[in-house]
Amino acid sequence: MIFTIFALIIAAIHVYIAVLEMLLWDKPRGRRVFRTTAEFAAQTKMMALNQGLYNGFLAAGILVGLVLGNTQLTAFIVSCVLVAGVVGYLSGFKTALYVQSIPAAIAISALTVGL
Repeated sequence: MIFTIFALIIAAIHVYIAVLEMLLWDKPRGRRVFRTTAEFAAQTKMMALNQGLYNGFLAAGILVGLVLGNTQLTAFIVSCVLVAGVVGYLSGFKTALYVQSIPAAIAISALTVGL
């Protein structure tokens, strides 16, 4: 149950990230969240669109796994989120550890102990 709740939270976070990257990247909210300048956002808009698509795929994978009742698929995608958060943290986006990796680690831990 806790695994499912955290998986849903992680999916919602990734839908939000996808919207930020795909639709709001060069808007004030997107620039504020990702701490970018208008110039940088304009230059990297297509890259962010691609990143957002991948974040959308993570959310979709989690939701498909939950709908199908496929715990292995859901756990795999949640594990991918954990790794993505660590990579984000190591590449300078420090909040990725808290927004992605910690919820994913909690979900995987809950699954491991049967919660």
